[in-house]
Amino acid sequence: MCGIVGYVGGQSAQDVVVAGLKRLEYRGYDSAGVAVLADGGLAGAKKAGKLLNLEKELKDRPLPAGNTGIGHTRWATHGGPTDANAHPHLDNAGRVAVVHNGIIENFAALREELAGRGHELASETDTEVVAHLLAEAHSSAGDLAEAMRQVCRQLRGAFTLVAVHADEPGTVVGARRNSPLVVGVGEGEMFLASDVAAFIAHTRDAVELGQDQVVELRRDGVTVTGFDGRPAEVHAYHVDWDTSAAEKGGYASFMLKEIADQPKAVADTLLGRIDASGTLRLDEVRIPPSELREVDKVVIVACGTAFHAGMIAKYAIEHVTRLPCETELASEFRYRDPILDRHTLVVAISQSGETMDTLMALRHAREQGAKVLAICNTNGSTIPRESDAVLYTHAGPEVAVASTKAFLTQLVACYLVALYLGQIRGTKWGDEIRTVVRQLSEVPRQVEQVLGTMEPVRALARSLAHRDTVLFVGRHVGYPVALEGALKLKELAYMHAEGFAAGELKHGPIALIDEGLPVVVIVPSPRGRSVLHDKIVSNIQEIRARGARTVVIAEEGDEAVVPYADHLIRIPATPTLLQPLVATVPLQVFACELATARGNEVDQPRNLAKSVTVE
Repeated sequence: MCGIVGYVGGQSAQDVVVAGLKRLEYRGYDSAGVAVLADGGLAGAKKAGKLLNLEKELKDRPLPAGNTGIGHTRWATHGGPTDANAHPHLDNAGRVAVVHNGIIENFAALREELAGRGHELASETDTEVVAHLLAEAHSSAGDLAEAMRQVCRQLRGAFTLVAVHADEPGTVVGARRNSPLVVGVGEGEMFLASDVAAFIAHTRDAVELGQDQVVELRRDGVTVTGFDGRPAEVHAYHVDWDTSAAEKGGYASFMLKEIADQPKAVADTLLGRIDASGTLRLDEVRIPPSELREVDKVVIVACGTAFHAGMIAKYAIEHVTRLPCETELASEFRYRDPILDRHTLVVAISQSGETMDTLMALRHAREQGAKVLAICNTNGSTIPRESDAVLYTHAGPEVAVASTKAFLTQLVACYLVALYLGQIRGTKWGDEIRTVVRQLSEVPRQVEQVLGTMEPVRALARSLAHRDTVLFVGRHVGYPVALEGALKLKELAYMHAEGFAAGELKHGPIALIDEGLPVVVIVPSPRGRSVLHDKIVSNIQEIRARGARTVVIAEEGDEAVVPYADHLIRIPATPTLLQPLVATVPLQVFACELATARGNEVDQPRNLAKSVTVE
């Protein structure tokens, strides 16, 4: 979860590291800290709470100047968000400083061993044991990189570690296992971070670090080895967005900017997918067509918002390919002994490409012989690297913790996968596929149209800021949209919000409805699947008859819902399967505005972080 920055070069390490932490605070904001090598020793500061507290501390008590340093912004796991538990952590002599992302599963045993050897540990964290272990290993190895390799071989769990030692003032050492870490390569300076956003203002040249690797950074170069000390191959790449893409651009929050970015993000995801002959091309999908023709089942694994995208993808894949499709919570997947073989295609959806539950599900699938296709927004991340194929969404950086544009672009990518499978397997004619792609190409304009009509939605949200509960209901693909709307409200407004399949209301949830309760209803198009529409109109009548305050999202021209809607939100007419791309947008705006009216921080909701890198 946490944000990590390391720097060695000619600039002020404190300034570079703190600026990098600002770009990573979305990854954790329970505490922050920095350590700098200066005057033959280590100097540092760390404070509980948001990065602003650390910045104030550094302003009041500046650190001595130094050109090598590390920093951390924390999402608390072991130990509460206190000054003592904040990173960096030091050894007893104050010569080693270390920051950490992830969980060290055997830390309790290691801590007990260290205490038995006379070490005094000052925090509740699992991280502090690494500082002490590194100090011991360095005293015999005399080299921080070798000390890191020795320590990593003792650790169990998922972790990224970055450390400095006062005896090696021009060196930063990092290590990764199941947790993100990327190198930034500059002119006479090097960067290390859990996300390229930390150093994008300085360089767009990056190097991927693989599993179980240790990296040693100096001003003039980088050395990468495995935990066993053998030289490791690395992959260099160029980041295709710049620092302006991660700035607010005049919006009050990143979330507002990212909601507004959605027309462009969807268009970018579609860009270049159809060739001159009208054939769908997914160049990143390198699984041979012959193998895709042998697929007899598709399984989608994802978490949170990505899981809702996967639920919608199930409808599309089954409709287009006639293959059975399951959508699974990645956190549950490998624990229920799923039935997989070489004819199974597993689709792993993750915005960050580092979601630990999804990564572990992916690995389990590959152990069973299944092929894995990743849908991801982050080039060079772990999930695409460990998959057989990848479809990048090209949404650009998403900084707000609650996902918006990543969700829409994941949906587009899922539709493209469904169409591609249909093309390869011959279950859809070429003109049918081209028709759907043309319909998808209209979505950016339709989302733009929705965004231009959101003021009544904002006013409604403000009027409901005092409420304790909001319910969401939908049918068919509207059901996952209802779940997503409820999730956004939970994440941002800290309200009780639930999403239900409308047909399930009479099986229990209708008991929740009382006078004035807001119920948001996503209404399918009356065209094409009129039976769905007729049934949900009946559901609205049932809800309203019990005193609920109905908020109805329906397409333009649907007059049947008008008598039963206390608040009517219009969206452009779209094919049923594509409706989530426009129906979700008002729910994003609604949640963002309601949270703002309640005085909440929409970019950094409490207890949450952007990238979930622990199980």
